Amino acid sequence: MAFTGDEAEKFPLDTAAEWTRNYRNSVPSGSIKGHFFGRNILLDILNQEGCLGIRFYYALDEEGVKQLIAVGATAEENDQYNLTIAEKSRPCPPFCDNNASPLNS
Repeated sequence: MAFTGDEAEKFPLDTAAEWTRNYRNSVPSGSIKGHFFGRNILLDILNQEGCLGIRFYYALDEEGVKQLIAVGATAEENDQYNLTIAEKSRPCPPFCDNNASPLNS
């Protein structure tokens, strides 16, 4: 099967809020709940020739802190690992929504 660029779907807020709450309830208080990647690095990846989307990998850094790695993926479902790879996103916490987002509270 090949990627088309149409993978994934829009998601209703109530289900997203329920799923993120399920995750928050399953981990110790203070655990990382999400990651922020800036627009520019995501556009760098998406603008790579042959890129149809972004694959995210779970990772642990050298200090054992949960990270998320982002890499472009082609129609053939291959990582574009020889091009731009994004890492060191801003984790939540401490970089969380301050307006009581239903995805974070």
